[in-house]
Order: sequence, then structure tokens, then C-alpha cells
Amino acid sequence: MPEDQNDAVTDRSAPIRVVLAKLGLDGHDRGLKVVARMLRDAGMEVIYLGLRQTTDSVIAAVEQEDADVVGLSMHNAGHLALAPRILQALADSDLDVPVVIGGIVPEADVDTLRDMGISAVIHPGASALEVADAVRRSVA
Repeated sequence: MPEDQNDAVTDRSAPIRVVLAKLGLDGHDRGLKVVARMLRDAGMEVIYLGLRQTTDSVIAAVEQEDADVVGLSMHNAGHLALAPRILQALADSDLDVPVVIGGIVPEADVDTLRDMGISAVIHPGASALEVADAVRRSVA
């Protein structure tokens, strides 16, 4: 990462830039819109990609927007298949950007996701403070 980008991530005055997306055919985006508002209210810059995104479109947005973190909403039980694809695509693009997953993720899968490299898993009902803290910890 170029020095000026690294300084922006560690500089507390620079807002955290978050790319939010729904991968695949999952059409449930109400929760992700709520999360976008929570993160904006917490002082973060949110790039909301919306529904039906592909791995390539998420990676392109991370590169173009100089994102600090990726937030993916999962309500289609695809987290164990889609998370590794995003992590591999980030690695293939030499992007050291943490990934946070929110949504319907069984507790039994959380350790598996973390072992893969997912930075945080946020479950339904998390408060705005919990959501923002998970993102901040992921970037720190």
C-alpha cells in the first residue's frame, strides 16, 4: 500500500471508507441499507453497491474507491461459498482490505469464517454501536 494510503487508514481524522454489497441473487437489502445509515451516522464514508453484485464488481469498487473495508450482507446461506471467493479475489488483486459479513450466519459457521480470514461477523439485531465498532476493529 502506498505510504499516503496507509497514513489515511491510520489517521483518525480520515473517515473509514466502507464498500457495502449484496453478492449474488440475494434480493433482501433492507438490513444493508440500515447498516449503511448506521455507518454514515458513525462518521464513515459508505459506498453502497446494492443488490446482485459479483465478486469482480466488489473488487473493482474497492480499488476505485480506495476502500478500507468491505461489508457483505448475507441472507441466502451463501456465506461459506462466497466469502472465500471475495477473500481470494482481494488477495489476487494485492488488496489488504478486511471483510466483514453481516446477516443470517449460523453461529456454527462463525469460527469457520474467521479461520478463512473474515474479520467480523455481525448478526441481526446488532446495535449501531456494535456495527460501527466491528468495522473500526477490522480496520485497526
